[in-house]
Amino acid sequence: MSGDVASRARELDAADPLGKYRDRFTLPDGVIYLDGNSLGALPRATPEAMRRVVEREWGEGLIRSWNDEASGGAGWFDMARRVGARIAPLIGAQPDEVVACDTVSVNLFKLISAALSHHRRAGDPQRKVVLSEPGNFPTDLYMIEGLERQGLAQRRLAGREDIEGALDEDVALLMLTHAHYKTGELFDMEALTRTAHDAGALVLWDLSHSVGALPVDLSAAKADFATGCGYKYLCGGPGAPAFAYVAERHHAELEQPLTGWFGHARPFAFSDDYEAAPGIEQLQCGTSPILGLTALDVGVGLIAEIGIERLCAKSQALSEFFLECLAAHGLDLDLVSPPDSASRGSQLSFRHNQAYAISQALIARGVIGDFRDPDILRLGFAPAYLAFRDIEAAATHVAEVLASGEWQDERFASRAAVT
Repeated sequence: MSGDVASRARELDAADPLGKYRDRFTLPDGVIYLDGNSLGALPRATPEAMRRVVEREWGEGLIRSWNDEASGGAGWFDMARRVGARIAPLIGAQPDEVVACDTVSVNLFKLISAALSHHRRAGDPQRKVVLSEPGNFPTDLYMIEGLERQGLAQRRLAGREDIEGALDEDVALLMLTHAHYKTGELFDMEALTRTAHDAGALVLWDLSHSVGALPVDLSAAKADFATGCGYKYLCGGPGAPAFAYVAERHHAELEQPLTGWFGHARPFAFSDDYEAAPGIEQLQCGTSPILGLTALDVGVGLIAEIGIERLCAKSQALSEFFLECLAAHGLDLDLVSPPDSASRGSQLSFRHNQAYAISQALIARGVIGDFRDPDILRLGFAPAYLAFRDIEAAATHVAEVLASGEWQDERFASRAAVT
């Protein structure tokens, strides 16, 4: 049976229209990288782009590079808007609705606060509840908790099957992650947004495990706010800037609490009093991280070139083939991701009481996935650079690790700081 799937992998690779993009990424020899849903691989064009900015724009242009080319600069000042505008088509937004800035955590704080301010100004101050689900990504829940400690918000958690019933007249904001970080399960963005609006609530979507891998259409869903990170499927590098989205209909009344100077209407007027910039620019806070934006811009451009629809189709094919390969090895692991590939993000998650040790044994073999507490082995399928032969080989390694029991080696039991 393993020979059958190996032959099928060769056939799938030969027919793969995205196979040529693999060479546009740096992938170490001997490594099968199934953790692109946590940190994307390095685009080959990124080091040269970084060298250009460091050596020419910073090294030679110095502070002049903040201005545009007409003024002898490199246009750093508008870079957050430009990169945001390039992200916009990937999430079904208009160019003036997205800005690349800060981190997901910081953007969540800003956008939750903006939603609460919206209700206060609308004469509805009793709406202070931010509704989410237990088991959402921790930073999403922590940001609600931080605002709750200040007396500005109230946190309410409801299971997926109970969310609609929890949307009462006290809910100011429904905040959910489109693709769950642990299981990959998707929410119906359009349906839930409509239900929340019918209840008088605004909606904020965390797209961290969706952008760059799944089709997202914030405009069609009539979403109010969104954020997402730049270092997973967008391949912007560790700690890459995140992005923030605010629907244009909210721009005139937008009010966010981190009133930093890059969110000012005229930063270089150096006024003592804050005057918010118009539209999405107000979401900026401190000085733009030019090196991070440079790397992110390369990744965004490459993902846009490949195309989200094609990436999603291959992602589904990769994960389905992995399950086929496991079955060929006689493995029936406890799948906690939805069995239907159209209902999950670009990952597969399996439950095992020794998931951490198994993940470490696989990493020792060069198959890099990750572990999510307490018992989840999570494998990501970044379609831009994975081949079907990688998937067949990874499944073989999983079968061998489980059959041999090598995960029981004590060196695989000690947990590192990052799992």
